Amino acid sequence: MKIVLLGPPGAGKGTQAKSICNRFSIPHISTGDIFRKHISEMTLLGIEAKKNIDKGLLVPDDITIQLVEERLKQEDCNKGYLLDGFPRTVAQAKALDNFLVKNNDSLTTALLIDVPKDFIIERMSGRRVCLSCGASYHNKFNPPIIEGKCDVCGSDVIQRKDDEESTVRNRLEIYDAQTQPLINYYRDKNLLSVVDGTQAINDVFKNICDILGREINDNYKE
Repeated sequence: MKIVLLGPPGAGKGTQAKSICNRFSIPHISTGDIFRKHISEMTLLGIEAKKNIDKGLLVPDDITIQLVEERLKQEDCNKGYLLDGFPRTVAQAKALDNFLVKNNDSLTTALLIDVPKDFIIERMSGRRVCLSCGASYHNKFNPPIIEGKCDVCGSDVIQRKDDEESTVRNRLEIYDAQTQPLINYYRDKNLLSVVDGTQAINDVFKNICDILGREINDNYKE
């Protein structure tokens, strides 16, 4: 089973990725993890990736593709994997297609966790965190008993800069610009599966398992 996981910031991809990989016994492959590993090991590709990251730039497609392909050749990927953060562009998607064809393989599905923009803004901009113990809250869904104070340790509860509404809106605009062509690409190839990410976490996961179960059965019939 080879899965590409798509979804906007705040859609709950991390939670669902962990559950999917546990359920189907496949590795969770994140480009962020790959970059960090190569940078820490000071590999040639890691050094080149770090040069761009340090400048606040995206790592070029050619470097990203090489790093991901190297990871996909490892033994734990023989039975499948979930790709998170790759591909980010249509060029990367085409490179993945070429890699799979060369290995007489194919993508099972591109799974999109779909969440409306307004829902994400409310979810993310309402998040608060304790400065001392890291306890998490939400202004609307899980507020602290005493406003601005942690229920656990009594320290100040703050909004992280990443969760400020202006920051969230900017991240969503970047996501739309980068990812919509990718969504269209996989839809045109009849590989896109969409799940409603506004549901409860367990319901989202159940829907995902239903989708993946159908994909497995369809591939088996073929």
